[in-house]
Order: sequence, then structure tokens, then C-alpha cells
Amino acid sequence: MDAQNYTEIQDTMRIDGKLYYKFYSLIGGDAVSTTYLRIDENNQLLESWPESKSKEYVRAKFNSNTGDSFFTLSDHSANDYKVTVTEKSDDKITFSFDMIYHENLGGNPHTVTYLKGLGLQDDWKSIKIDGKIVK
Repeated sequence: MDAQNYTEIQDTMRIDGKLYYKFYSLIGGDAVSTTYLRIDENNQLLESWPESKSKEYVRAKFNSNTGDSFFTLSDHSANDYKVTVTEKSDDKITFSFDMIYHENLGGNPHTVTYLKGLGLQDDWKSIKIDGKIVK
């Protein structure tokens, strides 16, 4: 978005023998976030952590159809979101995330949308892939 707000892929890392990409984000110039993501053979976007090698968090199932649901952790914990595909087209898919097992936050879903070939839909000023600006 700008010099104070951006995300970049910095590296790769093997977690539990699987190749993940290290996403580094700077938010507001002083907050940072690091996530490790991969897309598996079933077209699922998965997140894991070096300190929790045996856990995977399902962020998206791109082969899903409108109305399909899945769980992010499948452990019925307060952090296990029920995710439902609310919209799908040839170039866009939207997921609704609801913390149905959380005592206070359940029933307050939020949506996340991905654009095919570009990634997370957001207010990006530009998107650069392999050094080439694609948006």
C-alpha cells in the first residue's frame, strides 16, 4: 500500500517437511506480522508455524463451491472458525469466517476475498510478482 504498510514474501521454510512461504507484513510503520503459507495438492491455502509443526490452519479451500463449509482447525476450540463460501466466480472467491465455538464472538462473521492470480483482495496500490508490477 505504501512504505509503512506492505506485505512481501521474504523466504521459504520447511515446516514438518512441507514447503511454506514466509510472508512478512509491516502495518502502520511499527507493527509486524509473519505468516507461513502454502497451497497444497488439493488447492487449499494452509498456514503453519515453526513452533507448532504438527498444526495446520486452513485459510481457504479454492476448489470449494458457493455454500460449501469447512473448519480452520477442526478441533472445536474457541479459535476454530467455521468457514463458508459465500461467493465464487471464475476470478474471485469470498469466504465468511465465524468463530462458532467462541462464547462471545460466535455469530459475528467477517469475510475474506481472494482474486485469482493476485491473492488477497485489499486496497493495494500495486502488486508485484517476480519483480513485475501486475496491478
